Amino acid sequence: MPDKPHDYCGIFGAFNHPESAVLTYYGLHALQHRGQESAGIVTTYYDEKKQIQVMPMHKDFGLVLSVFDDKSLFTNKLLGNSAIGHNRYSTAGSSQNPMNIQPFRVHYRDGNLALAHNGNLTNARELRHQFTQEGVLFQSTSDTELILHLISHSRKTNQIDQIVEAVSQVTGAYCLVILTDDKLIAVRDPNGFRPLALGKKDGAYFVASETCAFDITDIEYIRDIEPGEILIIDQEGVDSGELKSRFVPRHPGTPSSGCIFEYVYFSRPDSRIFGENVDKVRRRIGRQLAIEHPISSFLLGNGDKQPVVISVPDSSNTAALGYASESVKRGENCRFEIGLIRNHYVGRTFISPGQESREIKVKTKFNTVRGVLEGRPVIIVDDSIVRGTTSRHLVNMIRKANPSEVHFLASSPPVTSPCYYGMDFPSPQELIANVYDRDIQRIAESLGVDSLHYLSPHGLVDAVKTANSSDMDYCTACFTGNYPVPVESGVEKEENELT
Repeated sequence: MPDKPHDYCGIFGAFNHPESAVLTYYGLHALQHRGQESAGIVTTYYDEKKQIQVMPMHKDFGLVLSVFDDKSLFTNKLLGNSAIGHNRYSTAGSSQNPMNIQPFRVHYRDGNLALAHNGNLTNARELRHQFTQEGVLFQSTSDTELILHLISHSRKTNQIDQIVEAVSQVTGAYCLVILTDDKLIAVRDPNGFRPLALGKKDGAYFVASETCAFDITDIEYIRDIEPGEILIIDQEGVDSGELKSRFVPRHPGTPSSGCIFEYVYFSRPDSRIFGENVDKVRRRIGRQLAIEHPISSFLLGNGDKQPVVISVPDSSNTAALGYASESVKRGENCRFEIGLIRNHYVGRTFISPGQESREIKVKTKFNTVRGVLEGRPVIIVDDSIVRGTTSRHLVNMIRKANPSEVHFLASSPPVTSPCYYGMDFPSPQELIANVYDRDIQRIAESLGVDSLHYLSPHGLVDAVKTANSSDMDYCTACFTGNYPVPVESGVEKEENELT
């Protein structure tokens, strides 16, 4: 079980570039943090007579660098000037089904169609039941396949109309890249849960979950795909420089709902999402944490050495910098230090089957800098605390470096509720905030720290909105239990393979 929440996917699309597959490969590599269990690329290819061939595809379990380790794939198989790609993270127990690896590719009455999806449909169970009653056969357990069936079952005669009708019938969080015989179509759900960006290079257009996927190959960021937008990228749009869009209306009574956890943890700090740089927002979150929890309010005063603020690398680096700089600005006696070193060449901690093995995994992933920590008050800043197992082991490691006191600050509120919009959390009863009935003192004791402090829900929202001046509202359901889009009654995520 994960000790941190996990996003389900990273998606990338390329249109009208002779090296579309290679650029998609690099884009997926930059998006590797969004999914590490499998990867895939589909391209469109025309023969010498300009006749479309069956879309070439390659996908498999593993990281991008291992799935596409054969260079001949890009010269002999993944041919064409358009492509879509997908990185996947799945729920436990379903990752070994090869049929769930995306992109999905089908041939139906209107030609070839391939699709990659980031998100989670909240009415998937209802739609699957309807299709099952109609005798429809499913090849996978992924809710992504439902979108393909909705498109193929549409009675509309125009392919774009079919896609519009299909996405109008689903609810929840979804970002899609759809490849047809002559188009690349990017879709973002009307509430805008997940980020999706548009870029351009050499007259070609690109779509990606995060802009860091553009930077690696010098693609120029143009704008975000708007919530509810169905962006149509075809040769006519490329030639004119004016792409066409359709829009799906938002579910009545629901606000725009950008996932605030994208800023807290998921997205890379060098990305621009929801219209703002992640680094800027994350620093503002750290500053807000310093405003709510100044060091002098919890420091025990043990010893005479200057307190040090350290991060849990790498996701909390920026928030910790924001916390330290704001603290100094407010007259607090502290400095930011590198107290934990991360080894980037080990697997994720939660794949270990037992707690003893997990402890070894934590030790192989992190090591302390004893000279920084010894004899000093240590303030650990992390982005979140979910199950608390990794946090507990980290605190134990830091204690062995003999600091005078240890305090833990989370740059987000306590995680108390499951997510149905494309994040994978442990079950509610495993969340440390629920295990200890949201009693901060008891949680602190379980972690082995002298004090524990969370950023407040309103403080997190205020910090994000202060740093990002857009008019977007944010989903905080995992902290507050307030779900902006209805979820099927009694739904259990384990019944569907989340994308």
